[in-house]
Amino acid sequence: MLAEIRGLNEECGVFGIWGHDKAAELTYYGLHALQHRGQEGAGVVTTNGLELKLHKEQGLVNDVFKRVDFSKLSGHAAIGHVRYATQGERSIDNVQPLLFRSQTGSMALAHNGNIMNAYELRGELESAGSILQTSSDTEVLAHLLKRNGNMDTVSGLKDALGQLVGAYAFIILSETRMHVALDPKGLRPLSIGRLGDAYVVASETSAFDIIGAAYERDVLPGELITISDDGLESTRFALPQKRALCAMEYVYFSRPDSNLNEVNVHASRKRMGIELAKEAPVEADVVTGVPDSSISAAIGYAEQTGIPYEIGLIKNRYTGRTFIQPSQELREQGVKMKLSPVRAIVEGKRVIMIDDSIVRGTTCKRIVRMLKEAGAKEVHVRIASPSITNPCYYGIDMSTKEELIAANYSIDKICEIIGADSLAYLSSDGLERAIVSDDSIDQGVCMACMTGQYPVTKNGQLEISYTKC
Repeated sequence: MLAEIRGLNEECGVFGIWGHDKAAELTYYGLHALQHRGQEGAGVVTTNGLELKLHKEQGLVNDVFKRVDFSKLSGHAAIGHVRYATQGERSIDNVQPLLFRSQTGSMALAHNGNIMNAYELRGELESAGSILQTSSDTEVLAHLLKRNGNMDTVSGLKDALGQLVGAYAFIILSETRMHVALDPKGLRPLSIGRLGDAYVVASETSAFDIIGAAYERDVLPGELITISDDGLESTRFALPQKRALCAMEYVYFSRPDSNLNEVNVHASRKRMGIELAKEAPVEADVVTGVPDSSISAAIGYAEQTGIPYEIGLIKNRYTGRTFIQPSQELREQGVKMKLSPVRAIVEGKRVIMIDDSIVRGTTCKRIVRMLKEAGAKEVHVRIASPSITNPCYYGIDMSTKEELIAANYSIDKICEIIGADSLAYLSSDGLERAIVSDDSIDQGVCMACMTGQYPVTKNGQLEISYTKC
């Protein structure tokens, strides 16, 4: 489970709306739908055409906005952000959106992803006289824009975005326009919807559903969209490339009711389970999934094998997602509180336990032990993704192979470590079949953490930028 890794950092969500008199309130609801992408901070910036207004705090969306007078955030447009940060990065200064004011106008930025060359760009900017106020790589774009002159021009944005290397989904708000940009490989998810005459932008389409907006299309890799009172205009800051949307968005991060790249997350996870059943069948009495992201795959596995699917593990709905807790000690405690086995279902049974991934192995080991303590006769672990053997440089903070159990041990040894009776992973081909349709010639997924094949490099090299969104 991705809950296991120390300092895991991908989870950020962005939301924007243009052309609605309740923009701030709708952004609040949109951020609710994206709460799973970050629990350590949230914020919103609005514009009424004359000025930008900001409210942001550390904490959950409900806590950040529970005492807010939305009439003081009036405006026809807004952008919002939910954030997850690694330990040491939990500063209010880094909570987004970031707001910048100047004599020539103001600008707010909301960002999901990781800019690989942020360290070098920060050095260049500081040498040229810029004083950066946060440790977030998001701030780099604002200074690049200001260095080019007016912060709110399409030409300036295209030039600044062209200097970035990495994975990024940006929503940028000025007094009179909203800009939306996605990296040239489309590593991060970003979609456009409509709510009446208003345009809506979000990391996941589930945010459209909560406000009653209709999905229109995904933002294309390398596309820069400008939304204003004149409508929507699209241009490119980079040539079209085959998309490489992060596979872990499908495997774990995104909500099952979201559509990414026009592929439903629940349906893709179910197909992962079907492919896994074809590749790694085993005789058993029941199939169960680790809540919540593995349930869909477990259903698919059960349907393919004909073995009954049962709820063998219950999640305590009043605990947060373990990996988002801000310290390793709290993550460890969270795992113990998070799940309980259903003894009446697993006792005396041969159980197939479907999980989305194994990173460090500690959580999987505890769950296997819980099932056996509840009387399971056998526990066969099946993982609905390939083994994670490589660091991620695009926003998931898996920085070293030492953290990754599959990079250091064989499958047989991992099986022994976690105490399972057998262990098997879904193949890379199986995962791709579950996600990418046959007619999607120009669309693919990034499986670099599983295959070591990185779609984006920095000057031919892979290096980690320690500044975070």
